[in-house]
Amino acid sequence: MSDGLQVELFHPDSDREVGDTNKELLGGRFDIHPIVFPGALLLIGLFIAITLILGQEQATAVFDGTKSFIESTFGWFYLLAVNIFLITIVYFAVSKYGSIRIGGVEAEKEFSTFAWMAMLFSAGMGIGLMFFSVTEPVVYFNSPPAFFGAEAGTAAAGTAALAQTFFHWGLSPWAIYGLVGLGLAFFSFNRGLPLTFRSIFWPLLGDRIYGWPGHIIDLVSVFATLFGLCTSLGLGVAQVNSGISYVGGDMLGVIDLPITTSIQVVLIAGITFIAVLSVAAGLDGGVKRLSTVNLYLMLLLLGFLFIVGPTLFIVGSMAEGLGAYIGNFLSLSLFTGTLGAEAGNTLDSTVSAWTVFYWGWWIAWSPFVGMFIARISKGRTVREFVLGVLVLPTLFSVVWLSTFGGSALATALQGSGGGAIMSAYSSMEYATFETLGMFIMLEQYPLGAISGILATLLVVTFFVTSSDSGSLVIDHLTSGGKHDVPRAQRVFWATTEGVVAAVLLWGGGLTGLQAAAISTGLPFAVILLVMCYTVYLGLDNEYQILESEAFREQIDQISEGDDMVVDRTGGDVVTGVSEGGDTTSDD
Repeated sequence: MSDGLQVELFHPDSDREVGDTNKELLGGRFDIHPIVFPGALLLIGLFIAITLILGQEQATAVFDGTKSFIESTFGWFYLLAVNIFLITIVYFAVSKYGSIRIGGVEAEKEFSTFAWMAMLFSAGMGIGLMFFSVTEPVVYFNSPPAFFGAEAGTAAAGTAALAQTFFHWGLSPWAIYGLVGLGLAFFSFNRGLPLTFRSIFWPLLGDRIYGWPGHIIDLVSVFATLFGLCTSLGLGVAQVNSGISYVGGDMLGVIDLPITTSIQVVLIAGITFIAVLSVAAGLDGGVKRLSTVNLYLMLLLLGFLFIVGPTLFIVGSMAEGLGAYIGNFLSLSLFTGTLGAEAGNTLDSTVSAWTVFYWGWWIAWSPFVGMFIARISKGRTVREFVLGVLVLPTLFSVVWLSTFGGSALATALQGSGGGAIMSAYSSMEYATFETLGMFIMLEQYPLGAISGILATLLVVTFFVTSSDSGSLVIDHLTSGGKHDVPRAQRVFWATTEGVVAAVLLWGGGLTGLQAAAISTGLPFAVILLVMCYTVYLGLDNEYQILESEAFREQIDQISEGDDMVVDRTGGDVVTGVSEGGDTTSDD
C-alpha cells in the first residue's frame, strides 16, 4: 500500500528509472553507468600515473604544497561551511520536518537500532579514533591551542587538550555526515530517485540530474569518497604496521617487523584481500557482521582500559574536558586565530594543522559515510535519524577519547608510567609517535601486550569495514544509483581503493593522504552548501503533501481497515502506517 501511495503522491513526474541507461559488461558481472564509471576510472588512472611519474620525492613536495595552500587560503571557508551544516541539520530535527519518515509513512526499519548504530559508527570514525585518540591530546598538552591560552604541561593544558579533541571529533563532523545521509536517504527512498548525489539536486535541476550536471556531481562525489576513504586506510595500515612492530617486537620479542612504507603497502594488499572477501558477502553477510564485531571489540578494549587504567582520573577529566568543550563550542567553531597568528600566516597553527585538515577530511569522507548511513536508515523519522547520527556517536567519541587520551595525560600529570608517553613524544619524530602513541600508552597499564594485540586487530577490522562500506558507496555512484550491484563490481572497487591508498602512501606518506583529503573536500564543500537548500525544499514539499487533502483522503481509506494502525504527530500529520503494529519499533 505504501509503495503505491508513495509513488502516486510523492515521486516526481518523470519517466526515468534508476539505472535505466546502464550498460552490462562481462556477462552481467558489471552493471555500470556509461559516463560516471569510465570517467571515474580515467581520472583515477591519470592520478596514479602522474604520481608515479613524478616520483616519491617530487610527489611529496606537490602534496605538501597543495595542503599548505588550501589550509592558508580556504581555512576560513571550511570553518564557516561546517557551522552552516550543523545549524541546518539541527533545524531539520527540531522543526516540523522532524516528523517526516524516511521512505514514506509505511516504511519499515531494515536494521535494529543496535545494528544501525554499529554500522554507522564503524563506517564513520573507527580508524581515525584509533589513530588520533592518544596522539592528539598529547600534542595539545605539549603545545596547547592558542584559543585556551594555557601553559604547556599544566592541568589547564590537559583540559584544553581534551576540549580541543572533543571539538574535532564531536558534533561538527557528525553534522556533516548526518546532513549528507539525510539528503541521500530522503531523495532516494521518499522520491524514488537514484541513490547518488545527483538526486539531491532534483529540486533545482529536475530531469537534468540525468545529464551532464548530474554526471559532474557524481564524479566529484566518487573522488571525494575515494580519497577520503584512502586517507583513513593509509592511516590505519600505518598504525597496523606500528602495532605489529611494537607489540610483537618491543613488548613480546617474537617478531622484528620494520616500520616502512614498503611494509605498509604489503599490509594494504593483505588487508584489502580480506576486505574483498567480506564485500563479496554483501551488506548483511559481510559489512553488518563485521561492523557488529567491531563494536564489540571497541567496547571490550574501552572497558578494559577504563578498569585497569586511572578510572577516577578518566571520569574527572571527561567531565572537565566536556565542560570546556560545551562552554567554548561557539567560539571554538569560529576561531581562526588570525589576529594572533605569526606574520605571514592567516590561521593559528592548531587551526591550520588540525581543524582545517579534519573538516576537509570529514567533508571528503561524507559521501561515503553519508551514503552508507542513507542506505541503512530507511524507516526512521528525520528527528530519530538526526538524534541517532548526531548525539549518540558524539557521546561515544567523548567517552573513548577521555579514556585513551585521559590515560595518556595521567602519565604526565600523575606521574604514572614514569612519564614514558611524554618522553617518547619528545624523543621521537612526530610521524613515528603518531602511529606508536596508542601502543606506548597501553604498555603503561596491566596486560599491555594483550590490549596492544586487541588494538591492532581492531584497526584491521576497521580497515576491512571501511573498505567494504566504501566499495558499496562507490558502486552506487558508478551504477546509476542502483541499491544492489553485481558482486564482481564490489570486488573491483574494493581492490581499486587498496591500490589508490598504496599509491598515496608511497607518493606522499601521511602528508599525501592529508593533502588528498582536504583537496577533494574543497569542491565538495560547495556542493554540500547548495545541498542544504535542496534538502530544505524537498522536506518542505513532503510536509505540504502530508498536509494535503489528497493525502488525507488516502489515509482515511487506509484507516478504515481493522488491521491498520495510523500514527500521527500532534493528532495531525501522519508519521507512520503499519499493519496491526507500531511503526516505531525495531525489527
